[in-house]
Order: sequence, then C-alpha cells, then structure tokens
Amino acid sequence: MDRLMKGIVAVFVIALIFRLLEKRGVSPQGAFLGIPYNFRFPTLKGLQESFWNPSDPRILTPHFFGWGYSINIPALLRRFQ
Repeated sequence: MDRLMKGIVAVFVIALIFRLLEKRGVSPQGAFLGIPYNFRFPTLKGLQESFWNPSDPRILTPHFFGWGYSINIPALLRRFQ
C-alpha cells in the first residue's frame, strides 16, 4: 500500500510540475524520441479514450498519463474477428 501511495503522489507531482512549466511555454503533451507523452492531470475520460475507444481504429494509442502507448481494446478485438 505504501508503494501505491508513493506512486499516486509521484503522478500528481509530475503533473503539477508540467502544469507550472506550461506557463513557461513547455507543452504537457507531445512526443519525445518519437514516443508520445502526456503529463496533463489524469482524468477518467482520458483513461477511457486510451483503453476503450471504439471509434479509433488504432490498436496502440497514446497513454492517458505518462510516456508511451496504451492498448485500445475494441480495436484489438476487431482485429481478431
């Protein structure tokens, strides 16, 4: 439980840092080394759009928070049908 709490605090600290950097012109979302990042405050809508977005044909979608990709489950299931 202690690790979970530290992880949650770290997520919000990173989001806060990027929020402050945004005022100086640093974008909280973009790409680094060709891999997308998103350090805006996480939301449930963002989580849903990353993992469950039937209108998006891509299997790999940008993470709702962090650096990298998420798996769009409806698009993956369509590939197996």
